[in-house]
Amino acid sequence: MSPLQTQRLTDTWVAAPWKEYAQLSENPVYEKAKGYYYRGHMRLEMLPVGFDHGQDHTIVLLAIELFAIVKQLPLTALDSVSYRKEGVQDCQPDVSCYIGTNARAIPSGTNIVNLNQYPVPDLVIEVSKTTLLDDLGIKRSLYEELGVAEYWVLDVQNIQVLAYAISDRGSQRIDESQILPGLKLTTLEEALRRSRETDQSQVGAWLLSQFQSS
Repeated sequence: MSPLQTQRLTDTWVAAPWKEYAQLSENPVYEKAKGYYYRGHMRLEMLPVGFDHGQDHTIVLLAIELFAIVKQLPLTALDSVSYRKEGVQDCQPDVSCYIGTNARAIPSGTNIVNLNQYPVPDLVIEVSKTTLLDDLGIKRSLYEELGVAEYWVLDVQNIQVLAYAISDRGSQRIDESQILPGLKLTTLEEALRRSRETDQSQVGAWLLSQFQSS
């Protein structure tokens, strides 16, 4: 496949039958791509991640894990896992979490999580540097339809967390997590700002102090 053909198929939504999407997602050319399939359209993301994207990704995972440890909440946090309803939907969020009674829902050794067999994650997060409008639009609709409990979008450019509680296939903006009770999104935003000025161990120490005092 030529570079031009690859470019035409990536980083945008393209109408395609499921069979074509499944074949492309297994093509070595797209080995490092993030795959999405929704309402007869596919998206293969091969955009460069970059330092800021990677840094914010790490900070939000650190914050969630520290919060769960301090509050003694069962948690399994995952990085770029594929979730699939065969023939219908597919997604690969930057971060996903199973919380509480779902923390041990997915057995070790699972590759692609079959959502016809296992529950959807409680929380999904997309880290957005160049994909913000898509993450707030089509992907939000995808996650609403899947029935995740909460969806966060990290706006890397503006150092902002846009969080949504999802119910009845709709979503509403929230300022505090409902599935991680007591976790304010302003705390995450401050951690992201601090990460621009200091190292991650110091950000982690600050987060720990915030969570222990709340």
